[in-house]
Amino acid sequence: MRFTYAEAMTQATYYAPLARAAEAAGYTSMTVADSLVYPRESDSTYPYTDTGDREFLEDKEFLETMVLCTHLAAVTSTLRFTPFVLKLPVRPPVLVAKQAASIAYLSGNRLGLGVGLSPWPEDFRAMGVPWERRGKRTDECIDILRGLTSARDQQGFFGYDGEFYSFPPLKQCPAPTEPIPILVGGHADAALRRAVRKGDGWMHAGGDAEELERLLARLAEIRREEGDTRDDFEVHVISYDAYDPDGVKRLEEKGVTDCIVGFRVPYIKGPDTEPLEKKVEHLERYAEQIISKVG
Repeated sequence: MRFTYAEAMTQATYYAPLARAAEAAGYTSMTVADSLVYPRESDSTYPYTDTGDREFLEDKEFLETMVLCTHLAAVTSTLRFTPFVLKLPVRPPVLVAKQAASIAYLSGNRLGLGVGLSPWPEDFRAMGVPWERRGKRTDECIDILRGLTSARDQQGFFGYDGEFYSFPPLKQCPAPTEPIPILVGGHADAALRRAVRKGDGWMHAGGDAEELERLLARLAEIRREEGDTRDDFEVHVISYDAYDPDGVKRLEEKGVTDCIVGFRVPYIKGPDTEPLEKKVEHLERYAEQIISKVG
């Protein structure tokens, strides 16, 4: 089992020292949250909280995700960084491919590229991208990411001709020395199938134990339907079982490869008042009590 440290919506200056502390404590990776804009008016709902409100996002310090991954990679040497998740279809995929390849190259292949659909129509509107057919657009974006970050012919050129994107053969240099894992987030059936068909793994966004059981069962069912027998398919989950050694073993038996753990509820209005020292204390205690015993 691998362990991912999650911290979001805290003071931006905390991320570098937290990354260094997580690396020293033995975590495999660290999530990096993504948020582009906070509109003054919106009737959108957030799908991963009970109330669906989004006011907790107002005035939170969100550094641009790929920039933050680069910064954190520069102050660490082994920790992997996983956008959780990058709002892919609102971004130009050729640019994302260039960013991802650059981060992977500079960091020694320490990027796990978590991607998904933004739940906010306002993100699409702000970026000048249609909200309609966003799933199909995401599929094409993943194809382009895969193609541009790995050589597809003897000269390393890759071209694309899809419904939303089209360009002649081109290449980007430098390329990563290893494939970048593409991890698909989302709880909808289409997202689970996209993770199997297009991705290298699936990222769970949280919820109760019963819902996680259903999602894991459905993911396994889809993998059987698609004939997916990969041993290296990644399954990242948030679960209370991750805070108990026996629970970690239960998750492992269900096919989970990575536990995402955090030590506070980030969905609160107003600033995060927990001191940096307390955050480090929490992550170190978990490493001592759990990672050292089952990792």
